[in-house]
Amino acid sequence: MGRSMKILLLDIETAPHEAYTWGVRKQYITPAQIIKPSYVLCFAAKWLGKKGVIFRSVQENTALQVTKKARELLDEADAVVGYFSSGFDVPRLRMEFMWHGLKPPSPHKDIDLYKAVRKNFKGLPSYKLDYVLKWLDIGAKVKHEGFDLWKKCIEGDEKAWRTMKRYNIGDVKPLEDLYNRLLPWISAHPNQNVYNDNGVRVCVNCGSENVNRRGWQQTNCGKYERHRCMDCGKWMRGRHTQLSDSTKQKMLVGVS
Repeated sequence: MGRSMKILLLDIETAPHEAYTWGVRKQYITPAQIIKPSYVLCFAAKWLGKKGVIFRSVQENTALQVTKKARELLDEADAVVGYFSSGFDVPRLRMEFMWHGLKPPSPHKDIDLYKAVRKNFKGLPSYKLDYVLKWLDIGAKVKHEGFDLWKKCIEGDEKAWRTMKRYNIGDVKPLEDLYNRLLPWISAHPNQNVYNDNGVRVCVNCGSENVNRRGWQQTNCGKYERHRCMDCGKWMRGRHTQLSDSTKQKMLVGVS
C-alpha cells in the first residue's frame, strides 16, 4: 500500500503568559497586566510512515529559527495530523508566523483526531489524549512534574528541557498509531485519489488499492455502488448513480 499524500504529524508546546495579578482565584487579567505573552517553546513533528522525529526548541535555536522550521514543514505538507491541532497547534503557529513577519505556508488539510474521537465515540469519561491512548491500548503520555516543568524550561534548566523533549516527542509518536486506528472512522479525511498519480482508484482514506465492491447504497437522490477498503476498513460509495433513466424521471416528477 502506497501513500502519495504527504501527511505531517505535529504537536507543539507553549510557554504560559506572564502577568501581574492581585490574587490566585477568578482573576480578570487586563492587557496592562501582561508582562510577557505566550510563545512556542518547542514542537515535534513526524512524516507519516517515515522514521525519525523532527524536534526544535527555543533552548537550542532562536524563536525565529523554530518558527521558520515549523513553517517549512507546514508548507511541504498536504495534510497535518494532530490532537486538537486544528483548534490550537496550527492556528497557534500561524500567530508565530505573523509575529515574525513570515508569509503564510501553502494550504493544507487538517486531520484533527480529537474531532474524530468526539464525533464517533460518545460516553468516554475523558477525551484527553492520554486517556484515549490508554483506552485503545496504544500507549500513554510521558509523565512529568506538571507546571514546574514549563517554569524550569523558561528559566533554562537543562534537565527540564530533556524531559520536555521526551514529553513533546512522546505526544507525536503515538499519534501515528492512533491515526491508523481511527482511519476508517474519519469522515472528513482528504481524498487520497486526488493525490494518486497511478490512475488506479484507491481507498479515499488510506490510499490502498485493496478495495472491494460490497453491494449498494441508496440515498434520496440515487443508488450508488458501495465499496469497502480491505486494509483500513473504510466504507465508500461510487461517484455515479446507477438508477435508470425512467427511475430518474419518476423521482423528478414525484411518481411512486
